[in-house]
Amino acid sequence: MTELKRVAIVGSARIPFARGGTAYADETNLSMLATTLGGLADKYGLRGEKVDEVIAGAVINHSRDFNIAREALLDAGLSPRTPGTTLQIACGTSLQAALVLAGKIASGQIDSGIAAGSDTVSDSPIVFGSKFQHRLLDANAAKTTGGKLQAFTKGFSFGELAPVAPSVNEPRTGMSMGQHCELMAREWGISRRAQDELAVASHRNAAKAYDEGFHDDLLVQCAGLVRDNNVRADSNLDKMSTLKPAFDKSSGHGTLTAGNSTPLTDGASSVLLASEEWAKARGLPILAYLTVGRVAGNDFAHGEGLLMAPTIAVSEMLQARRARLCRH
Repeated sequence: MTELKRVAIVGSARIPFARGGTAYADETNLSMLATTLGGLADKYGLRGEKVDEVIAGAVINHSRDFNIAREALLDAGLSPRTPGTTLQIACGTSLQAALVLAGKIASGQIDSGIAAGSDTVSDSPIVFGSKFQHRLLDANAAKTTGGKLQAFTKGFSFGELAPVAPSVNEPRTGMSMGQHCELMAREWGISRRAQDELAVASHRNAAKAYDEGFHDDLLVQCAGLVRDNNVRADSNLDKMSTLKPAFDKSSGHGTLTAGNSTPLTDGASSVLLASEEWAKARGLPILAYLTVGRVAGNDFAHGEGLLMAPTIAVSEMLQARRARLCRH
């Protein structure tokens, strides 16, 4: 059996995160991802260089974003000989991309790879219902002007023009992530106070990290934004306590508010992985090693808790790790 190589984490880059509809209102998943990859390329001398593979994706996709990973890496200035693979696994897209690349590096299939992800709610696709969709397709397929006009107008009603609003609600339950999180908080007895305290601490820690320069070498300017615009340094418990529940507004038991919940956000990030040999040959740093990973699913549609899958993955990962150590 071939000995596995160690997978080096060389470094990362990201654009600042922005509340939906603000700084990146005119940006797209493609433009944000390309900016992020370009920043990573500049940071580690990869402009014009071939990376063995880029894997990236987004949760909310436009049909125009055909193989967004490949298009973004070309826009970012990587060598055209770099292949791009587009992947999607909800909120775990870029993490799964990193695990796939790590497996290829560890087994010797490739020596370098970039895992990345991008998401925007500001440029969500607006689509029409299926009846108008088929009407447009039929009109496009018609050979003559008359045929196109007939396909477009026959039986037409203005109700067909009503757009289908974009949604990230879970298809099997019809519930948003916030609604699922309300169920989880209730099941595990996580109080409103505890959530507010964690949110306040998070905002203050994020602001402190900026003030101390922690993010200085991580961020790539995008659309004039140089730091996250969703950090509220002035957060306090008194303000938090006045906010009304955002997802469970009727039961009297809602605990998630606009203050202690994650805002709808636009952004993109990337990480460069490599074999030790590849990194050392280019004089690049090795910050850490990616040694193990795991993904998991559960039966959330029947009450297991949509947001609990990561806890299952961590448990399975630690169990597998312990079993390997015991064998050795």
